[in-house]
Amino acid sequence: MLAHLWFAFFAVSFISACYQWLINGQPEIFSALVQSTFDMAGLSVEIAIGLIGVLALWLGFFKIAERAGMIKFLSRALEPLFLKLMPDVPKGHPSHGSITMNIAANILGLDNAATPMGLKAMQDLQSLNPEKNTASNAQILFLVLNTSSLTLLPITIFMYRAQQGAADPTAVFIPILMATGASTLTGLLAVAYVQKINLLDKTIVLYFSALAIILAALASFLVSLPADRMAATSSLLGNFILFSIIMLFLSAGWFKKVDVYDAFIEGAKEGFEIAIKLIPYLLAMLVAIGLLRSSGVLDTLLSAFETIFTLFGFNTDFVQALPTAFMKPLSGSGARAMMLETMNTFGVDSFAATVSAILQGSTETTFYVLAVYFGSVGIKRVRHALTCALLADFAGITAAILAGYWFFH
Repeated sequence: MLAHLWFAFFAVSFISACYQWLINGQPEIFSALVQSTFDMAGLSVEIAIGLIGVLALWLGFFKIAERAGMIKFLSRALEPLFLKLMPDVPKGHPSHGSITMNIAANILGLDNAATPMGLKAMQDLQSLNPEKNTASNAQILFLVLNTSSLTLLPITIFMYRAQQGAADPTAVFIPILMATGASTLTGLLAVAYVQKINLLDKTIVLYFSALAIILAALASFLVSLPADRMAATSSLLGNFILFSIIMLFLSAGWFKKVDVYDAFIEGAKEGFEIAIKLIPYLLAMLVAIGLLRSSGVLDTLLSAFETIFTLFGFNTDFVQALPTAFMKPLSGSGARAMMLETMNTFGVDSFAATVSAILQGSTETTFYVLAVYFGSVGIKRVRHALTCALLADFAGITAAILAGYWFFH
């Protein structure tokens, strides 16, 4: 799918350029297209190099957390909840360990650890699946929770904003938590409705009541603030929580007698390697998206949406952030490139770029996750998985836009 999408970007840009040359009399359009490829190629390298330091820093901290056993601790804490949400999976089954490890890794933003554990969890669940080419209830719930992207530490978003020179890279922390929370809750409710999961079970109620109390207290506190203080307070809370987590990682490592310095160095080395590996992917998508904007295709599409929203009386300042929302269910690298291109075009602290960052953190790449996770075990009939996942996407995108207006408009 991604190969077809990437080729389509080039083909549509070429067709649009030919139209502008032959019909609108703008032969300079091809010069703009070629210049765009050079500009975006340079930007992709600049972004990757700029990310090295921050990516190495956070992967170093995450490595300390991993060696200190914090991922396993989160796994044990989440297991009772998943026993109730997936009643077809017996207690003590290996899938509980891999599921909770995957969810815990996602919560901490450990994408590299989350994907392998997610594939392992899908294989473990497949061993219980009586119809090997059809997704089971447990597999569908697990996939929807992954696509809804419940991430408490959206570190990569902060890294990109910092690299692009944001005045306060973590200002989007609380809005992203709200958006990803809405996405996950919607996905869970949709699956529970179809599968008739009893969400009033005391264990489930206990877990979600604790989460609801935290979110309600946070929202209540923020609502009580004047509008001009809300963004600043959100930033303060975000930075406080982030640094507290750093200290928690370090303290846990110290208490467990982990060589925190050695663990940090090992994680930092991995961060360096990942940053360099990002260059080809950033290059491919940024060049393609740069062509869409230079050829006029992107602006035409956004103008159409702006006209529609204006007719219904909506404020349209968010429209320039929509390319990230459109791309997110299809391609993670494409959505990331859309976000970066929006930052580069309008400025990292612009309203469009800020909403784009919140959108990037609100959901996961639905079609990619569905294809990889189900494809890894040979499932062809996905049943209600795609519908529930797309409902979660819609809720996350809507919540991200609303949170952008609430905090930054």
